Amino acid sequence: MWAIRRTSSIALRSRTFSAVTFRASYTEHKISSSVHVDGTQIPEPSCGTRLLNGYFSYPHSQPTLNYHYSSLAGTKSNGEEDDDLVDGFSELEDSTTDEVQEKNVEDESDDGIVSEPELSEDEENGINVPEKTRKPKQASSVLFKVIMDSPGGPVQKALDKWLEKGETISRSDVSVAMLELRRRRMFDKALQMLEWLESRKQLEFTEKDYSSRVDLIAKTRGLNAAEIYIEKIPELYKTEMVYRTLLANCVQSVNATKAEKVFNKMKELKFPISAFACNQLLLLYRKTSRKKIPEVLVLMEKENVKPTLVTYRVLIDIKGQSNDINGMEQIVEAMKSEEAEPDIKIKAVLARNYIFAGLQEKAKVILQDIEGNDLKDKRWACSVLLPLYAALGSVADVSRVWDVCKSNPQFDECMQAIDAYGKLKKVEEAEAVFEQMVKKFKRSSSKLYATMLKVYANNKMLSKGKNLVKQMAESGCQIGPLTWDSLVKLYIEAGEIEKADSILRRASEQNRMKPFFETYLLIMDQYAKRGDIHNAEKIFHRMRQDGYVSRMKQYHSLLRAYINAKSPAYGFRERLKADNIFPNKALAEQLAQVDAFKRTAVSDLLD
Repeated sequence: MWAIRRTSSIALRSRTFSAVTFRASYTEHKISSSVHVDGTQIPEPSCGTRLLNGYFSYPHSQPTLNYHYSSLAGTKSNGEEDDDLVDGFSELEDSTTDEVQEKNVEDESDDGIVSEPELSEDEENGINVPEKTRKPKQASSVLFKVIMDSPGGPVQKALDKWLEKGETISRSDVSVAMLELRRRRMFDKALQMLEWLESRKQLEFTEKDYSSRVDLIAKTRGLNAAEIYIEKIPELYKTEMVYRTLLANCVQSVNATKAEKVFNKMKELKFPISAFACNQLLLLYRKTSRKKIPEVLVLMEKENVKPTLVTYRVLIDIKGQSNDINGMEQIVEAMKSEEAEPDIKIKAVLARNYIFAGLQEKAKVILQDIEGNDLKDKRWACSVLLPLYAALGSVADVSRVWDVCKSNPQFDECMQAIDAYGKLKKVEEAEAVFEQMVKKFKRSSSKLYATMLKVYANNKMLSKGKNLVKQMAESGCQIGPLTWDSLVKLYIEAGEIEKADSILRRASEQNRMKPFFETYLLIMDQYAKRGDIHNAEKIFHRMRQDGYVSRMKQYHSLLRAYINAKSPAYGFRERLKADNIFPNKALAEQLAQVDAFKRTAVSDLLD
């Protein structure tokens, strides 16, 4: 099997996250065909061994695959990205990706339930998979009604007045209120409610309540604030659930340094190394450095952590995005050898990657398997099928699936249909679905408008987009990051970059909400294409102010501005070093390009 051969200076048994060791040596290591970890032969066959075999099966890795050790044994930095990411494989996403960029920011959406901070792998993979059956309607909550009836004022003040009337609070009422606020991504109000309950001693907090508060603090006030709050939690309730919640938020924020710190803390506290924690690391390294993923797999092997469906799904998607279809199929085989059958989420990931690889026939086989004999009996699969058939370019199949839904459509099915028709350039059909939604759903949804706005943006229909924004404002919808993202795309597609920049700046200032990372990057990339260093640097600075720590993508975009302006980037390496980012191959090539623009004594004489 493929395993990891350690140098004598780095032992897996310590398994602490430390960037210091690697920065000191900056040494390349290799995955060898030997079976040695800590000098110990790993027994075969096991679930982890078969998974490792599948992961290292792709042709270009033979006979060895060079990679830098992950921070499980000493790493580069949280900024390093795999060259595959730079090549663009990480951007192979489908229709729902724009709706879930940077899940740690407050979104204006008031539909789709927000999960606990466990994972959001379906969103990560650009797949929106509904439950097979509708959940029973939730009971009403008096607390929730009180909070929603006072949208402009502090939650605490409204709840104090309500409590003065002699009202009482039940655990079930709190649970329903929390669910409803999370569904609407009103994280700040949910946090205020929890703070009020704790300060007024209206609820005896459990580990779940403390974990929920950690999650909400991380989402609204940042990871540092969440860490400070954990220190104040009674020792009895500083449980694995609390740290799992913090770890998930670190991963959602793509903050590898803090994620690794939390992982180490969990080890110090003797919490067992779980599939959940390992899956979080896989999700993190998929975005930051795929070369670190083997370390996680070896750790799972050593600790006898059995892969879950999430583990397989992430690895399958990584292989597919890297255009390694053989490797992707090998992981599926490893999965089946463990008698773990692919669920609809995995099937959707497989189909999407087959489509992007140009293997349409293989994709169609999977799509037919998802559909079954009668789609009406598998109605819950429609929202999965719509974007996939759109990716195939099949108008007929999108219409056929929509015909099953349109007599009594669910919200998510409508959203997927609008997006699917938009990608197929069938704007009139998308508009028809939109109008049906407006009539069907009493409460106007900003998510609905943002999706339609994206259709207009992708089809360069600026006038219709502007009219839709006016209609949205008149309907009373809250306009937030999701809408801003679509609006920015609309103006960029129309070639009005400064207008897009101005709208985003004024919107974020007025609403005190931060835009998505990718929204900023859209504008920054446009300035970079122009060679507009001044404005590219301004966007870079605003991103940092909004808490988006410097990532490789930001530096790639910024360097492109210098390259296109044919201007030297003095002090750039120092900036990278200050952000703990070590140049990968692509970034090093960009640095070499801008170095060529530096003036020398000879160039001054020639001028």
